[in-house]
Amino acid sequence: MIFNKILIDWFSVHKRELPWRKTKNPYLIWLSEIILQQTQIKQGLPYYEAFVSKFPTVNTLANAEESVVLKLWQGLGYYSRARNLHFSAKYILNELQGEFPKTYKELLNLKGVGDYTASAIASICYNEATAVVDGNVYRVLSRYFNIDTPINSTKGIKEFKALAQQLLPKTNIGDYNQAIMEFGAVQCKPANPNCNECPLQNSCKAFELDKINLLPVKLKKTKVSKKFFNFLVFLSNDGKTIIEQRTEKGIWKNLYQFPLIESEKSLTIDELKSHSEIKALLNGNTYELSLYNNNAIIHKLSHQHLHTKFWIIETHKLPKESIPKSKIRQYPVPILIGNFIEQFNF
Repeated sequence: MIFNKILIDWFSVHKRELPWRKTKNPYLIWLSEIILQQTQIKQGLPYYEAFVSKFPTVNTLANAEESVVLKLWQGLGYYSRARNLHFSAKYILNELQGEFPKTYKELLNLKGVGDYTASAIASICYNEATAVVDGNVYRVLSRYFNIDTPINSTKGIKEFKALAQQLLPKTNIGDYNQAIMEFGAVQCKPANPNCNECPLQNSCKAFELDKINLLPVKLKKTKVSKKFFNFLVFLSNDGKTIIEQRTEKGIWKNLYQFPLIESEKSLTIDELKSHSEIKALLNGNTYELSLYNNNAIIHKLSHQHLHTKFWIIETHKLPKESIPKSKIRQYPVPILIGNFIEQFNF
């Protein structure tokens, strides 16, 4: 089909030079794909290079402590990706004798690997005939074929996957999959796509019907909830503080944070002083309480907005298990906490 030939030709001229495009090593391709989920290349590239340097093979990643993996991931967000990456590396080492899966179906057994990632690895590394469908591919196909089925609906996911599969060339499948993704990222962009210099312009239905800005169609997201976080930053006269590991399920699982009080509304200093959590941590010790940020820091996640205050609690000593302030940067923390630690200059 002329469609896939045009894209492969375009890719040969316009592709960006990226380190994971210089290899067929499935471990490195997998690493890049996991890092680039929900992450732009500009942000993800330094993390990819850091991981390759620290963990050059799947075995070295498998043998690492989870805290080391999470610390290296710090700032990328969506930390379940890092936990799944580490879990799957151990699975490959222990259950597959260090042999990376070689087929689409086998790749789906890796935790955190779905249809898109399995298709990308299988096609790029092994030339398996399985189509990738990511946000860029959805955009190219919906515009070129004028498809208004919502891309985040069950029907849309099946429809676009079937269409993408039909469009695969008989050879150079890995190159074609990379080409259509790159085309969506560079040429057929979400806003202000370069239609005037597009090699598919003459046959693009959305361009013909002036519907470029209307496609692709997405169902409205669920309502974003609001939460109020109060982090308690304890500082003792002997240079210690308290930091805790989150163990419950959630995006920050196994990361560290200051003791946290969640509330249904923004708390005043008097309301916080009377809270049982502070009394329990201080166990009767005298203290001084102050608010670090007068305006709440709003940390936006996909499903909720965290209205966050950092409260400084200075006391003579800390009765609870504590750590020297100088060691706080050794712990993997959410970017929200990491930014505070840098600004506060521990």
